[in-house]
Amino acid sequence: MKIAVAGTGYVGLVTGVCLAENGHSVSCVDVDENKVNIMKSGKSPIYEPGLTELMRKNLDSLNFTTNYKSAYKDADVIFIGVGTPEKRDGSANLSHVYSVAIQIAESIEKDCVVVVKSTVPIGTNDKVEEILRANLVHNVNVYVASNPEFLAQGSAIKDTLYSSRIVIGAEEEFAAETLKKVYKNFNAPILVTKRKSAEMIKYASNDFLALKISFINEIANLCEIIGADIDEVALGMGYDNRIGNKFLNSGIGYGGSCFPKDTKALHWLANFHDYELKTIKATIDINENQKIKLIKKSRKYFDSLNGLTVAVLGLSFKPGTDDLREAPSLVNIPIMLEDGAKVKVWDPVAFENFRKFYPNQVTYCDSIEETLLNTDICFIFTEWEEVRNFKISDYSKLMKNPIILDGRNCYKLHEIEKNNLIYDSIGRETINNLKYTMV
Repeated sequence: MKIAVAGTGYVGLVTGVCLAENGHSVSCVDVDENKVNIMKSGKSPIYEPGLTELMRKNLDSLNFTTNYKSAYKDADVIFIGVGTPEKRDGSANLSHVYSVAIQIAESIEKDCVVVVKSTVPIGTNDKVEEILRANLVHNVNVYVASNPEFLAQGSAIKDTLYSSRIVIGAEEEFAAETLKKVYKNFNAPILVTKRKSAEMIKYASNDFLALKISFINEIANLCEIIGADIDEVALGMGYDNRIGNKFLNSGIGYGGSCFPKDTKALHWLANFHDYELKTIKATIDINENQKIKLIKKSRKYFDSLNGLTVAVLGLSFKPGTDDLREAPSLVNIPIMLEDGAKVKVWDPVAFENFRKFYPNQVTYCDSIEETLLNTDICFIFTEWEEVRNFKISDYSKLMKNPIILDGRNCYKLHEIEKNNLIYDSIGRETINNLKYTMV
């Protein structure tokens, strides 16, 4: 099929490349000419494992352009994959979705299906349909379907090609059958629902996972108080197949482009209709407090970070991505700087994005060893494999005061016990083996 994709962020670009991988001819549209030129050269403008390689493999089936009229006019299917950023009040900003809908209506010259791939509030597909039909220039039929994505950054290619499910929300059989043809070569079960149900499936799925993370973090916080071990607790819970072992890793909260935005958007939507989702409100509140858990822990060892040299391992909100959206680093490092600390940071891929916020205020290091050298305290914000595999004894050798605050529980406690350091993690016993007195 001839397919167009509006937007080349995580959702749009991954969708377009995976559709090309499965035999379709795909035009990816973006307003940023520099970004388009990067993609034309066979490079991905975003960091996502395997994406550049898959792009280059399918360049003959991919077209990158800023000319939306040419891309849309004779497409069989047009996916809308533009961003829906959070507004100040927590609602989703749908201006990009609606602008693309107008461009599509003014451009299409044949019957087609318009697919909303972006995460949008319930009822948005109906509004898109209204906009399309009100702005049609040519005498054509246009159908609207909801097709939410369920990809995670860092595993987006696998999550798209081998999705747990493909949800198609459609009111007309033609739209549903067309999308079934689009996805016929994808190895995933297909579920056809009403459009509003498809929109809700996306929000309910993301918000449930966010709720699960906040729940286990609450349990972890209580474990610290009463002396239980969250790793043992989560392991015992995970054996119950009604609960499962996914998303039971305690830490300093969730971040990224989905969970924070989607929990707030659903909470806002419920309030707009005079209904309060108490579980979602609690999820949001818990996560905000959890982000500064390590700063609070640091006060046990120093009244203030003023004059201290602080090591930060990990800037991105999770490993496998350079995305900083809602990352704990962006919450904690400003507090450190305001406190008067000298901050040294390391991350394998997120440096350039972080420099946009702090070009000169922190010291960027090329290795974990360089970051730790002569520091007074270390904060671990991202569980990169390089951190997980780092030799524990090297913390004591490199740091002036080997105090490790681990927000991602990267190490087993039995690995720590014989080392001369303080190791304070989430929901577990604090290991204090320092052989000298802190000043």
